[in-house]
Amino acid sequence: MTDLRILPAGDAALLVEMPSRIDPVTSDLVLALARGIRGRCGAAARDVVVGYCSVTIYFDPLVVDIAWLESEVRAIHDALPRDVAPPCTVHDVPVCYEREFAPDLDEVAAFGGLSAADVALVHASVTYRVYVIGFMPGFAYMATVDPRLALPRRASPRTHVPPGSVAIAAGQTAIYPIETPGGWHLIGRTNLKPFDPFRAEPFLFSPGDQVRFRAVSRAEFERA
Repeated sequence: MTDLRILPAGDAALLVEMPSRIDPVTSDLVLALARGIRGRCGAAARDVVVGYCSVTIYFDPLVVDIAWLESEVRAIHDALPRDVAPPCTVHDVPVCYEREFAPDLDEVAAFGGLSAADVALVHASVTYRVYVIGFMPGFAYMATVDPRLALPRRASPRTHVPPGSVAIAAGQTAIYPIETPGGWHLIGRTNLKPFDPFRAEPFLFSPGDQVRFRAVSRAEFERA
């Protein structure tokens, strides 16, 4: 089993760190550890938040003994099986890659030496893994983007990014759940809602899920 470090994160949280890698194996271990903590530590954990290669456990320091919690985390980690890949949900995401919804399409194409049409083909040719949810409710960080599309973030972020915008930055891709400022490159738009507070399950994506983007015409986009 991999090594781990457990560090205090203030007086009401523990940060559990695994080797600093962004890959499916590490992500599976993080998710398995988080599930084990939720199941074994019960009400002692106010919240358990997964990162790329870490788990943060929030607790009430007036109630929970930190030494006990750390020993429980180590016991859970040491008992994890070698093969911890959980079943996952696979999401089909229809995307309209037309320029009206993709103001950065030409810049992305130029970076990779591709045509605008090729950008859509390359982006939709990969099955992405959801690693973490953050930045805003439902914003799923997915990887790995083809190197030909892996531009760094924009030098100057936009003040308004429309909801449903499909974007890429530094090897990752994501969908903006709501209108917000943002510095990623916009290459399309979807009508799916990554976050909807009125749904029974507000969050569409969870860490460990797989996402496949599918190019659709403007007419199909407008019918959705």
